[in-house]
Amino acid sequence: MTVKYSNEHEWIRVEGEVGTVGISPYAQEQLGDVVFVEVPQAGRTVAKGESVAVVESVKAASDIYSPVSGDVTDGNAALADAPGDINADPMGKGWIFKIKLANKADLDGLMDQAAYDAFVKSLS
Repeated sequence: MTVKYSNEHEWIRVEGEVGTVGISPYAQEQLGDVVFVEVPQAGRTVAKGESVAVVESVKAASDIYSPVSGDVTDGNAALADAPGDINADPMGKGWIFKIKLANKADLDGLMDQAAYDAFVKSLS
């Protein structure tokens, strides 16, 4: 199970045809305490790079962009009551939505863990 990252700090973990998407540990650290999350509705078709969700923290509100094109299959409704899951477990319980990939080639433009770590280091 491979995790890929976008330069907007979203991650996607693909199992079969479905990817689970969230924000990276780096992104949640930059946001600070997350207080509200708006997740996309199942059935919505999105394009790669399209804004699909909003994460609000004590510092700022940030759009979350889809790293791939496809159809949203699930939004993490639990985040409505527990937005802090993004801070506590951004790569686990803090996932934001699941998407059925329209084209697996969309993954080709994303970074692996080593490339993403180097990208984050370059931001300091």
